[in-house]
Amino acid sequence: MIRPVEPTTFLNQAAEVPVIDVRSPGEFTQGHIPGAWNIPVFSDSGRAEVGTLYVQSCREDAILKGLDLALPRTDEFLGAVEKLASPQKKLRVHCWRGGLRSALMAELFSIAGYDVYLLAGGYKAYRKYIREALARPAHVIVLGGYTGSGKTELLQAIATEGEQVIDLEKLACHKGSAFGALGQPAQPTTEQFENELYACWSQIDLSQRVWVEDESRTIGRVTMPDPMNEHITNGMLVRVELEKEERIARLVREYAGFDAALLKASVTRIADRLGGDKAKEALSAVETGQFDVVARIVLTYYDKAYQFSMNRRNSKDIRPIVISGSEMKKDAVRIIRTAEKNQ
Repeated sequence: MIRPVEPTTFLNQAAEVPVIDVRSPGEFTQGHIPGAWNIPVFSDSGRAEVGTLYVQSCREDAILKGLDLALPRTDEFLGAVEKLASPQKKLRVHCWRGGLRSALMAELFSIAGYDVYLLAGGYKAYRKYIREALARPAHVIVLGGYTGSGKTELLQAIATEGEQVIDLEKLACHKGSAFGALGQPAQPTTEQFENELYACWSQIDLSQRVWVEDESRTIGRVTMPDPMNEHITNGMLVRVELEKEERIARLVREYAGFDAALLKASVTRIADRLGGDKAKEALSAVETGQFDVVARIVLTYYDKAYQFSMNRRNSKDIRPIVISGSEMKKDAVRIIRTAEKNQ
């Protein structure tokens, strides 16, 4: 049986009902529903061939070519889905727009005895849906502060106090600065970042506080979706304040263990912003192991950049709090209380 369903129903299916993405491998790599499995009807070249026929010839020719490519592989498709289907033989299936590819595969799986939930409008409808969902009103609290203040660790401590937290840097696989890729896995595409962000967003209670870190429009090569960027610029900001020497010490602990070549490459990326002389001094300090010197030079730039970003915030609800930097649990409790005042 085939049941066309809207994105809300499709996404709310039980976790044991697998999502089968039948688009090409290249489309899947660019972005996919988190947790989905890729059983492509066409290879990337096959998709291009069918698409060219559709544009340059006619729909019927494209369909016939698609069937010519897909039908010899039915055993392969059924073998793959057999390993993934739920014990109840249920599947969720989608392609790009809910067209030929998903219809073909849904029919095949249905004939084979599976209950198929077909995403109406396909992945395109899903993308529209999650953008709208991210734009829904939410009680977002933004944790800000100068580089080296330990905001990520503070967010983790806030989460242990029962608060809702979304770690944007973890989702982006990047810590935001020129050094932010060090020790991180490869970044997702911007599209996949948005998909993963929605997966987290969909699990929170929007009537309750949700904490995020104060991030710029981009995190490494990933661009923040407009709705989340608006949540950040419009939300209350709890700005932690930590002595500069403590921030330098934290950065040294975090980055001094990386290979000198990687550190120098990171410095080079912001050399123009540091200024020629300061960049040379920082590079020389990396070579001699004077990591506190490197951190001090780099912070001069990042502190100015953060102050500039503060001036561009839409929300003027900014609540500063001095933290110890060493007792994260106590700092987290005080930060939460700061956010609760006069709400």
